[in-house]
Order: sequence, then structure tokens, then C-alpha cells
Amino acid sequence: MNTILLVDDEARMLNLLELYLSPGGYSILKVNNGHEAIQAIKNKSVDLVLLDIMMPELSGWETCERIRSFSNVPIIMLTARDTKGDVIKGLNAGADDYITKPFDEEVLLARINALLRRRNNDFHSAQNHLLTRGDFTLDSSSYTFHHRDQKIALTLKEFKLLESLMKNPERVHTREQLLVMVWDINSTTETRTVDSHIRNLRDKLKRADFPIEDHLTTVWGIGYQWKI
Repeated sequence: MNTILLVDDEARMLNLLELYLSPGGYSILKVNNGHEAIQAIKNKSVDLVLLDIMMPELSGWETCERIRSFSNVPIIMLTARDTKGDVIKGLNAGADDYITKPFDEEVLLARINALLRRRNNDFHSAQNHLLTRGDFTLDSSSYTFHHRDQKIALTLKEFKLLESLMKNPERVHTREQLLVMVWDINSTTETRTVDSHIRNLRDKLKRADFPIEDHLTTVWGIGYQWKI
């Protein structure tokens, strides 16, 4: 049974979400602030997080960034903040999906199921869960990226971006191709979101002292490639 962590400062919304999700066979955990969400993920088995943005003390954006510093658990932001800038900020903070309130119950369930299904497929589809290129290795059993004796945890989108590029080294992938491979073919996500995720991924790897500059490269005007 998959466990979903609900994070919202409004008790009514927490109870409504539990009412929607429980018949789907999910185990539900409810907390009303970001601090409790972080502790729940550290101390319990959580398969997916539904995260509000507008919360006191620690916003959803800040909560998402802190979770991403130690966990790759799938995160869907569920919020009334519906501007393009808010969506981009949420995705750049590490969210895997972004749904605005008011939401359709069936759409929410479908997005949750799709994200969990893709994550489970990524873990179990290949007999060999290691993808190695030179001194770099992607591990689909733990969603981690290794360089020799160094290791860093990746978000689902970060993992899928690297996987798409490393599976076909030297091949140039357009932004549109990466959107199809990482965000799925029906995604309405803008191509500049790919640029934002690549930039954030590069920064994350550089902070971890991964020598990434000569491998994760930009082909100006076209897209990105993994160079050996």
C-alpha cells in the first residue's frame, strides 16, 4: 500500500483530500506545516507528498527545497497559486508536478497514479539498475548518481533527464524531445522548464564537486547532450 503525505495548514482541506484518496487504497498521513512534513519523511515511509504552498513559518516552496536536500520522494504541489511564475517556481524548487485549486478529483487521482506508476516502473523495468558512462553511474534502485566514490540523491525529474541523456551519449536531444521523455508526451510544460531543470541540476552537481562541466553540455540553439 502506497503512503501519501498531505501537507496543508487548513484542516478542512486535509480532511477533504483524505476523503478523496482513501477509497483508492492509499494510506494517508496528515500534517499542517512544513516542519512536521520534513520530520514525517525522515521518520516514516512516504511514497508521495501533496504539498500546499501558502503555509505559515515555512512555505511550500521552502519545504520542497528542504525535502529535496535529503529525499527524492515524488512531490505534487497542490495550491491556489496559479500564475505561470508560481508554477515555474514550484517545479524549480523540486516538485514533480503542480496542480492548482480548485481541482478535479479524478484528475488529481490520475496524476497521483501516473506519477507513482512511472516511479515504480523506473525502479523495476530494467534487470540491471545501473547505467554507467565512464566514471559516472546512475542507480535506478536508489535514484542516486555516482562519480567514483561520491554519491548524490536525485529527484525524479533530475534522474530521468540524466537517464535520457546518458542512454544515448553524444546524441543531441532537443528540448522538445526531453519534454516528451521526462514530462510525458501529453505534457503542457513549456520548453524553458527543461532549461531551468538542467541549470538547477548542473548547480546541484557542482556543489557536490561532481566534474560535470565537460559531460552535461549545451548545444546552443538545439538542446543538450551527454559527452563521454
